[in-house]
Amino acid sequence: MKNSHRQAVLIILTVAAINVEATSLKGTRPNVILVMTDDQGMADLSCMGNPYMKTPHIDKFYKIATRFTDFQVSPTCSPTRAAILSGRHEFKNGVTHTASLRDFLALSTTTFPQLLQKAGYKTGVFGKWHLGELPDYLPGKRGFDEVLIHGSGGIGQPADFPPNKENKYFDNVLLHNDQVVQTKGFCTDVFFQAALGWIKEQHMAKQPYFVCINPNAPHHPNIAPEKSKKRFYDDGWSEGMAGRGGMVENIDDNFGVLWSKLNEWKALENTIVIFMTDNGQSGLPGKASMRNGKLVKVYTAHFKTGKGTAYEGGTHVPCFWYWKGVLGEGVDIPALTAHIDFFKTFCDLAGVTIPSDIQPIDGRSLLPLLENPKAEWPDRKLFVHVGRWASGTDVETYKYVNCAVRTGRWRLVMPRTSNAAMRKGKLNNDPAQFQLYDIPTDPYEGTNVAEQHPETVQELIKAYDRWWTETVPLMVNEKRKDKERHLHTLYDEALKKGIPDWTPPTF
Repeated sequence: MKNSHRQAVLIILTVAAINVEATSLKGTRPNVILVMTDDQGMADLSCMGNPYMKTPHIDKFYKIATRFTDFQVSPTCSPTRAAILSGRHEFKNGVTHTASLRDFLALSTTTFPQLLQKAGYKTGVFGKWHLGELPDYLPGKRGFDEVLIHGSGGIGQPADFPPNKENKYFDNVLLHNDQVVQTKGFCTDVFFQAALGWIKEQHMAKQPYFVCINPNAPHHPNIAPEKSKKRFYDDGWSEGMAGRGGMVENIDDNFGVLWSKLNEWKALENTIVIFMTDNGQSGLPGKASMRNGKLVKVYTAHFKTGKGTAYEGGTHVPCFWYWKGVLGEGVDIPALTAHIDFFKTFCDLAGVTIPSDIQPIDGRSLLPLLENPKAEWPDRKLFVHVGRWASGTDVETYKYVNCAVRTGRWRLVMPRTSNAAMRKGKLNNDPAQFQLYDIPTDPYEGTNVAEQHPETVQELIKAYDRWWTETVPLMVNEKRKDKERHLHTLYDEALKKGIPDWTPPTF
């Protein structure tokens, strides 16, 4: 090879190496803002086709975002949160329910915010926690520096602070770090206010941060500010439907304020903003009543089920990412991705090496897809189980009940209707008792093709059996006997001293 040609090749290789390095996101240490709403699913957004809702701010975000179009979570609230923080299926962290002490994230689990803290990130969570209220389970012990949360799965539920039972969603008693405080106003507004004040503080200090903004809306009960639900009520919707619509549009208003402030602070150049929901749309498809007695079909984004089911409608949710000048705008990523992928993704972004002595991680890093939406993405198997069996139950009784296996092409489902067969001991791994859907051609699961593909059914059953066998020993909360409601104790102690008013931060 002539010297001139060799030099040209070396120059080309050097430029290529520089370009690869320049486009790599690993160790870039962006800030991350994760907004995760409660029970919203795919359907309650106008950008997803809902004809009743008006969500202009999230719609604009959707248009400029990188969108994971086949993004999967768990069927209910605590499970999704456990899977996100741990990088593995929720059952492997002991979370098999949303109550009954089986929503406590196992203390043996290391969360990725704990690793981010060690790498110099500040971390915050505002809104819903739902992974345990005993002292060692609260977010301040699980990797979060700044905390403003309610208790239980929803404001006013049994494990939450007692006054919230009568005063749901407005003027709530919350836990601010280690202090019980009295807030004023609608809960979603309070959580966004707190998060924005904290974000501004980190931004001004040039401090890298990770923050979860987790409103408990639009989880029932359907309560919203009068100004948010007035439009629906004026249009003739029932009080309940007006409340849910108002909650959704109030979230959109708050997201708009967040977006405006990030632009005002010029904070978007080094900040990833993510919008997603924690499970499918709450409530099964049906008819919604209006005040005049007319019934209107609920918009479900074409899914046949919602939250708490093993079908697509229970676990397929929106997931929109934005990083100014870095991620593509209006780009769809069709690869099969999931909440368990966040752990490695955020660690890679932060330049964190995951210790070898923590729990095995089920998820992958999304960085290859964020860097190149057309990157090779090997097929995978994701396992779904609704759980929620009664405490003290032999878990083997529910092995094949309300569960699914999902691959890039297939979804194998054992539906809720099999409970009776299970109780009678008639439910085994007979392919005839499973449903198989070809998702790329049948995304809304209209045609069961199990009989046409018996080999696929058997392959997925065997994979599920292996997963179940390795998972059952990790269900550490099944025999919990704790009776203490720690937030009740904290509230009683705070009452003796006087509960201070929470002062909203300025932003």
